[in-house]
Amino acid sequence: MPALSYRRILLKLSGEALMGDEDYGIDPKVIGRLAREVVEAQQAGAEIALVVGGGNIFRGAGLAAGGMDRVTGDQMGMLATVINALAMQDALEKVGAKARVMSAIKINDVCEDYIRRRAIRHLEKGRIVIFAAGTGNPFFTTDSGAALRAIEIGADLLLKATKVDGVYDADPKKNPAATRFETLSYDEVIARNLQVMDTAAFALCRDSELPLRIFDMSQPGQLLRILKGEPIGTLVQGRG
Repeated sequence: MPALSYRRILLKLSGEALMGDEDYGIDPKVIGRLAREVVEAQQAGAEIALVVGGGNIFRGAGLAAGGMDRVTGDQMGMLATVINALAMQDALEKVGAKARVMSAIKINDVCEDYIRRRAIRHLEKGRIVIFAAGTGNPFFTTDSGAALRAIEIGADLLLKATKVDGVYDADPKKNPAATRFETLSYDEVIARNLQVMDTAAFALCRDSELPLRIFDMSQPGQLLRILKGEPIGTLVQGRG
């Protein structure tokens, strides 16, 4: 088997990715397939951490726009990510993996508190670590949480799974002539306002020189192919 190009990665999944064709919640078939892909990549030799969003259950910013207190809404969104993290842990364990959920907010009866050194130790022991509750603070997205955790654990690559096969100069669903970028610098992404992640997440990655690859995980086998070094999706790294 070819050597992997990346030893330790953090994979960011949106909550919506867990819905499949459902209108709400979690599709067991989808989460099962995602779990198998993650385990396949781990068995190839990678250390893998995950961050899962909560948009399939609750999106704090959306209700805040409708009048709910923003801090309360974001706290509810953090709890939604814990639900998804526990579901992902269950799916991973059903296919033979060892997984741990670590939360940025205290919820000790269902998962561990996030402690950086313990998270790294879990990875070194061959466990898949799922980081829940974002950064533990309101006003920060799970994208920022993923960037922060990736930097803290010393990840070689941050991966963001989306519903499109990379970053385009326009919405490819609305504009068939949209062009996909093979590579971009972080400064270019920020200057072009390419909103595949929030600006705070991009700035964290840029300042820590952490490469980011954005790809479509609905295509089977993509995760392992990326780890083997194939140029799938869009790679964001470096400055302008």
